Amino acid sequence: MKNPLFGLGGVILLVLVLVLSRQALFRVNETEQVIITQFGEYKRTVRDPGLATKLPFVQTINRFDRRILSSDAPKAEYLTQDKKRLVADPVTRWRIADPLQFFKTVRDESGARARLDDLVFSELRREVASHSFDIVIGTKRETIMDNVAKTAREKAREFGIEVVDVRIKRADLPQEVQTSVFQRMQAEREREAKRYRSEGDEESAKLKAETDKQRTILLAEAQQAAERLRGEGDGAATRTYAEAYGQDPEFYAFVRSLQAYEQFLGKRSTLLLPADADLFRYLGSPRPGGAGAALADDRR
Repeated sequence: MKNPLFGLGGVILLVLVLVLSRQALFRVNETEQVIITQFGEYKRTVRDPGLATKLPFVQTINRFDRRILSSDAPKAEYLTQDKKRLVADPVTRWRIADPLQFFKTVRDESGARARLDDLVFSELRREVASHSFDIVIGTKRETIMDNVAKTAREKAREFGIEVVDVRIKRADLPQEVQTSVFQRMQAEREREAKRYRSEGDEESAKLKAETDKQRTILLAEAQQAAERLRGEGDGAATRTYAEAYGQDPEFYAFVRSLQAYEQFLGKRSTLLLPADADLFRYLGSPRPGGAGAALADDRR
């Protein structure tokens, strides 16, 4: 028969082994590093991932992230060299380079972020104060932030922190200044628009004046050419009439009368003329020896 005390002792021993193993063994992840302290006094640092040991109950493990962390500082106002206010919100990327020094100075990540925010704010304020507003928000913004990161990196070493980079997410004017700046920009754009419209109207007036000038010249030349051709035509017609009249005046008068008849007869026109009007002399009885008589003889 088995001794019950021996069975109870085995269970107690097993429980003690389990408790001691849980106290003596711990696991280190790839993303962390561990400092072991004994009653608050530093003993050693464990950086290799895997299982590690410590003295149970008397030693404590303190875990720290070994990845790159970020600190997003709140917005703050900075004064530039030309006395203009600038609102910026810097963001800092950093890592724990010396966990022992980190543990001694800032203890944890929240304390590190508070120290870094103060440090970056101080360095950024100094850099911004040494440059004008246009330079800070312009092409040299990257250079300014590199200088801030370099200085902050040197000062953060005393906290066991390595500053990787410092950047500004957004740089802007204070809210009360933005309205006046936008109004000034709008007024400037309106002045530019008026200037462009004025220049356009001036150029349009010049083009219209030149076009009217060319039109007047072309019309005058055309009118001159038309008058010249009309004069030449009238001269030729006069010469033709003169030649015809010189050859047979009576026949010439007869032909011209017929042309006149064509113009007004047969158009439902009403003329009130005496019967012996000279216009109708060829519509009556033909005169002996005249063109009418000749025409009557021909008809016979």
